[in-house]
Amino acid sequence: MKSLTINGSKRESVGKVATKALRNAGEVPCVVYGGDTPVHFSAPELSCKNLVYTPDVHTVMIKLADGSEINAVLQEIQFHPVTDRILHIDFYQIFDDKEITMNIPVHIVGNSVGVRNGGVLRIVNRTLRIKAIPSNLPDFIEADISDMKIGHKMYVTALVTEDYSIMHTDNTVICQVRTSRNAVEDEVDEDEEGEEGEEGEAAAATEEAAAQE
Repeated sequence: MKSLTINGSKRESVGKVATKALRNAGEVPCVVYGGDTPVHFSAPELSCKNLVYTPDVHTVMIKLADGSEINAVLQEIQFHPVTDRILHIDFYQIFDDKEITMNIPVHIVGNSVGVRNGGVLRIVNRTLRIKAIPSNLPDFIEADISDMKIGHKMYVTALVTEDYSIMHTDNTVICQVRTSRNAVEDEVDEDEEGEEGEEGEAAAATEEAAAQE
């Protein structure tokens, strides 16, 4: 998983007056949980935008002015209800040997047979909650819909891997191909067509033999 770096400074005061002063100076109050004690710090608002305003998921290397470094993931963001400015960010510290749970985006790939025949692809879950050690966290989860015909559904069981655990029940649907007014019957596979052709020829030969008798 990609990582971003945010440079910050520890906060000595966490009161409302100090927090307001930070925001007026273009700084975002932040806190990191998950370690022995919460770490309060501030970072320039501009440095946080690459983390916030993106569909991608990142781990974050927080480098503080005192030389300490904290590897973390974004946990929660508070925005101003009118201006949408970032008011506060919560991070959660991660460790190389400890599993964490994150929402990872699903990327749909492939050209579905059902969609080619007029069906409509409906994406039910655009993100999946997974659990893994940080080194196994993917940037995204790829779902190949190439073999999906009209009426087919893709469940999370189709995306099972040893690298991480999917924190959803087996009957959770990723996407499905639904019928539409413009839909036509899915094309028959060549193997199936061959078998049907052979069966048809055999039936014809039987009928011809019966007629001669």
